[in-house]
Amino acid sequence: MSGWLLIIFLLLLGGIISSFGDLLGTKIGKARFSIFKLRPRKTATLITIITGSLISASSISLILLVNSQLRVGLFRLGDLQKKLQDNRTLLSSLELETKNLEGKINQKEKQLTQLKSERKNLEGTIIQKEEELTQLERNIIALRSGKVVISSGQSIFISEINSAKKSKIDSQLETIIKYANRFTQEKVRPNFDEPRSILVLNRNNIEELKKTISMGGEWVINIKSVRNVLKGEKYVYVLAELIENKIIVSKDETIFVSDLREDLNNIDDFQSNIKLLLTEALAEAKRRGSIATRINLKGDSINKLQSFIRRNKAFDFQFEVVSLRDSKTAQPIIVEIKVSKLLK
Repeated sequence: MSGWLLIIFLLLLGGIISSFGDLLGTKIGKARFSIFKLRPRKTATLITIITGSLISASSISLILLVNSQLRVGLFRLGDLQKKLQDNRTLLSSLELETKNLEGKINQKEKQLTQLKSERKNLEGTIIQKEEELTQLERNIIALRSGKVVISSGQSIFISEINSAKKSKIDSQLETIIKYANRFTQEKVRPNFDEPRSILVLNRNNIEELKKTISMGGEWVINIKSVRNVLKGEKYVYVLAELIENKIIVSKDETIFVSDLREDLNNIDDFQSNIKLLLTEALAEAKRRGSIATRINLKGDSINKLQSFIRRNKAFDFQFEVVSLRDSKTAQPIIVEIKVSKLLK
């Protein structure tokens, strides 16, 4: 039954019952009827009250009869509210557990992602190490077979550059790289007559060189290999190093001094001691910043030394390695060896 019909029916029912009660009360009042020894007027009032109660009771009964939701709400409202509260508490608990579970899942997913990333990095490192090991094995085999023509860190080309002519820095660098490329090709791919670019330089490396050179000063460019190079390779990876061009040894400067108190009449002992002197002098020059690969001895020095030693067999000697000119960072160092007698 719809709500409007129910309301209309209740209004009609209330009107009928109230009219009936009023009529009954009027007749009882006229008949001066008495109940429970009450006065007729009070008896009429009691009848009216009973009639009103019947109206309310009939209305409620009718509503409860036709509306099941109202019956449930009226008699089971407390139980329903309690169940609803329990359900809300359970729902809140489930939501909290769901959030905690989602948090744990997100944490596990992050850990899994991190583990995957670490695994990927580890696999990359392993692959890189395997490649390095393979390359090392190749280099060892090549070294044994004599196929390595340029060693890692070896200087390929060394040249001075004039920073005073800033407008020509680019052209100077291009010329230096061109000569370095030609020299490298002659060593690595000598059977290829057609000139081609074999050197691989980092562009940022060149730009940094230009920036430093343009600030002024005297500089030397040292182009060196970053790894071992085998004969026949197509490309050579190099690094251009900028070194301050300064005087390393001055003219008439003593680079190294050594006392020798042993028999130098044996030619082998004499030559080995001379080589040792020159090696020590070269080490000292490199310590000062020279990039020269060897020290050049004045042509007639050996003969003069041998002659002096033969004339003074009874003495011990002091040897001095003396520079014959001013030598800068990349310039060859030319020396002579001076010998003097030591008193025993």
